[in-house]
Amino acid sequence: MQDSSPGRGRDPGNPERRSRLVASYDDYEAAERAVDALSDRGFPVERVAIVGRGLHYVERITGRMGWLEATLRGALAGAIAGVLIGWLFFVFDWFSPLVARGWLIFDGLWFGLLAGALTGLVSHALLRGRRDFASVGAVRADHYDLLVEEDVADQAAALLAEWRADEARFSRTDAPQRATDPARHG
Repeated sequence: MQDSSPGRGRDPGNPERRSRLVASYDDYEAAERAVDALSDRGFPVERVAIVGRGLHYVERITGRMGWLEATLRGALAGAIAGVLIGWLFFVFDWFSPLVARGWLIFDGLWFGLLAGALTGLVSHALLRGRRDFASVGAVRADHYDLLVEEDVADQAAALLAEWRADEARFSRTDAPQRATDPARHG
């Protein structure tokens, strides 16, 4: 964490409001804890913004994607969608006189399964081997700035300093005490 600095600018959430950087954190959870500490101390947190700086897109590869995997993933997605659509028809009673309710869900399942498998197969074929892997993507930031509206920034900085002092004091007193030897005391 970096302490407050004279960074000034417009609040990204509301360009009309002037804001000031009061703290910067290496991870989002630390910035979130700081806002929670402000809230616990009665600060108007609606005047605070957490801004991620230095954004990076990180794509984590989860495995290979062959013909079978593409077909199975498509079938699973289609089956889930089909069951949900069949369930909606069941709940809203759109075909009740014509079709038994349970069959609506079953028909949604098999139709979604087939349509999804075909879609997965065709989409994999259209890529022609350019993307033979599965992945999960996320946006990460280098650090997270705590911006506070200019007129209450000093109050927020003071409350955060108080919170950090409390954290430091409690971390020293919460250290585990050394156990005493029961044999010495009888």
